[in-house]
Amino acid sequence: MSLRNLHSFCGRTRREFLWQAGGAFTALPLVDLLSRDGVLSAAPSVAPSAALPNGGDNPLAPKAPHFPAKAKAVIFLFMYGGPSQVDTFDYKPKLYGLDGKTIDIQTKGRGGSKNQGRVVGPKWKFKQYGQCGKHVSELFPHLAHCVDDMAFVHSMYADSPLHGSAMLMMNSGRILSGAPCMGSWVTYGLGSENENLPGFVVMLDQSGGPISGAKNWNSGYMPAVYQGTVLRSQGEPILDLARPDGMSDSEQRLLLDVLAEQNHSHLRGRADDSNLAARIASYELAYRMQSHAPEAIDIASENEATRTLYGLDDPRTADFGKKCLLARRLVERGVRFVQIYSGGNHNDHNWDAHGDLIGNHEKHAGDTDKPIAALLTDLKQRGLLDSTIVVWGGEFGRQPTAEYAEGTGRDHDSAGFTMWLAGGGIKGGVSVGSTDELGYAAVDQPFHVKHLHATILQQLGLDPNRLAYFYAGLDQRLVGTEGAEPIHELIV
Repeated sequence: MSLRNLHSFCGRTRREFLWQAGGAFTALPLVDLLSRDGVLSAAPSVAPSAALPNGGDNPLAPKAPHFPAKAKAVIFLFMYGGPSQVDTFDYKPKLYGLDGKTIDIQTKGRGGSKNQGRVVGPKWKFKQYGQCGKHVSELFPHLAHCVDDMAFVHSMYADSPLHGSAMLMMNSGRILSGAPCMGSWVTYGLGSENENLPGFVVMLDQSGGPISGAKNWNSGYMPAVYQGTVLRSQGEPILDLARPDGMSDSEQRLLLDVLAEQNHSHLRGRADDSNLAARIASYELAYRMQSHAPEAIDIASENEATRTLYGLDDPRTADFGKKCLLARRLVERGVRFVQIYSGGNHNDHNWDAHGDLIGNHEKHAGDTDKPIAALLTDLKQRGLLDSTIVVWGGEFGRQPTAEYAEGTGRDHDSAGFTMWLAGGGIKGGVSVGSTDELGYAAVDQPFHVKHLHATILQQLGLDPNRLAYFYAGLDQRLVGTEGAEPIHELIV
């Protein structure tokens, strides 16, 4: 059709047609640019933030959940590297008799796809514990006595058998970087109950951080105020908080007030700018943390019985024990989300048992068993377990067969693995789902990682299919744009 015929076709002149068509096409990148600047960013799932004294909006102010919450905080105990489900909590008696035998089994892991494998029988005995009669490996003699407070999901699966992408999926729901992690979603949806500490805190292993590094606690396309803050258990608790040399407290306070007022004046001329508001909140929070963060990690006030409970008197458990104790102190002070990493760096510095399974798992289970049991016990006796969800697990599990021709090492297994939860309205003493008789793949009630995320959000009073952040033209969600249901079998 020629331009001369457009007038009779659409009832408009050629100039009107070109102007309207051009305006529509240029509006597409405009929407993206405005969303990047925060003008179109929306939080349709949460109540408006409370006002700051300077007149801006505090993105970390407490927000109302969608419905009454059963929990208000999360402690995620991340076993980096992938603990073996069949050697910890997923009892598979058939494997003992197949130890050393080569069988037909289709597996997919770091080494690619295989049709056969040499079975590595479990290296530890299992015993039943608690009123629920849960089978637990002798790797966890302390946690075994907490099973009536724990809910086990034996049919977890993920999309990647590789550490980097699998960790990103467990933390952010995506195998690619750039998305906010779960702690960011929680603080975005609920804010923080402590205006002097971060809403989301991360504690790394003493051997170093995990693969992919800060991407695992990053806020992605959300403002940086929602990202995780790394807290150190020794020395300066949070790096880069100290004021510049020569600046007094009053001078710093004045500088922050001037900066906030300048930003607020800029905000008056705009309909909305959540990024500027987030920057103001970040400056204010950093100022307050200078005096409050040291108090939060000062365990001198804890009595000797508590210190012994967490294993602080034993060099083997002291490091992870202190982090678990700090996690309890942080949730007491209103921090929403705490993540503790067991294992860092590479190879046997974490749970990635490719060679010597016995040496690897005895080390990491021995470092963490007593402190984690202490955390559950301490939270419960203080009345905090009812309002705190404790999550345990890695980015995936390990295969029932050997990776190499010799040795006891196991390859990665994302087809079926175990995680457990406790507290925050989670049923105790239950086991949901199952893997096949060899423990490789989820066969009964398989649950994707996003169903775990949905369960945690649900318990915090957040509808996982409603909590959204507008970015790149879509209402982005932790559980994906397609959504996900919680694991209802876990919920009281």
